[in-house]
Amino acid sequence: MATLTVPGVLSSPRDDAMHLYKAFKGWGCDTIAIIGILAHRDASQRALIEQEYKVMYSEDLTKRLSSELTGDIKKALLLWMPDPARRDAMILREALSSNIDLKAVTEVICSRTPSQLYQLKQLYIALFGVYLEHDIQSQTSGDHKKMLVAYICMPRSEGPDVDRTIVEQDAKALFNAGEKRLGTDEQTFRSIFSERSRPHMDAVSSAYKNMFGNTLKKAIKSETSGNFEYALVTILQSAENPGKYFAKVLRKAMKGLGTDDKTLTRVIVTRTEMDMQYIKAEYYKKYGKTLTDAVHSETSSNYRTFLLSLLGPNT
Repeated sequence: MATLTVPGVLSSPRDDAMHLYKAFKGWGCDTIAIIGILAHRDASQRALIEQEYKVMYSEDLTKRLSSELTGDIKKALLLWMPDPARRDAMILREALSSNIDLKAVTEVICSRTPSQLYQLKQLYIALFGVYLEHDIQSQTSGDHKKMLVAYICMPRSEGPDVDRTIVEQDAKALFNAGEKRLGTDEQTFRSIFSERSRPHMDAVSSAYKNMFGNTLKKAIKSETSGNFEYALVTILQSAENPGKYFAKVLRKAMKGLGTDDKTLTRVIVTRTEMDMQYIKAEYYKKYGKTLTDAVHSETSSNYRTFLLSLLGPNT
């Protein structure tokens, strides 16, 4: 594994900007030096570095990175630079326009909190001049479209409080809408999954298992399909254990022939400043191998160095 020489954590944004400018000079850029700085700076620090760089050198740092880098390391570093809300907006815009990727759209929307979604929606229209709901409606269909639109529009509590009576009512309603009947009442699934908080949905999942013997996830998989199923499962698993959910997404991206670098990059970059330590713990628990070792074996060169820098110590 590459060993990075990282400028001190107390290095000022001005010093970082200066070191980055030096890394761009000469024949080819010093990618290791760039990684050594940017991979170890949080969102607010990166924003300050960008500001200082613009003042000092009268050019946009992100544009310079784009012109100096190529391939997977370029995509990963450019995705890392913005703050989380802007990054999510950029991911969704690309996945809903130039490179349609409804799995990525579903993953991002259905794994974010109400406050994150609110900020994302505001930024989306500010950046692209169109409502997120409009782009979703243009590129999705059926129950999947209705689920995503409802999920980004419906208010949901972010508090821990759970009403046990409503939990049991919801568990029963979902059973009656799915396993108990011939055919599926998708409207009931959409309503409950779009209106209830994460703690509530976690409690509904437990109640469902206790009341009916089957897991709610299995019921979803047997009663729904396609992207609608993926949306419901993502919402449910983000309520139960988001670390476990993203560990599975990463495993799938690295399993089999070839690596899904787009998914690997997206998940590592978007979760590094959220809950990566939990994802790493769940990955090791489920697969008996550290996430760091898995990424190391599936990637190479500067791209590998960057992702491993984001992941941190091999624990």
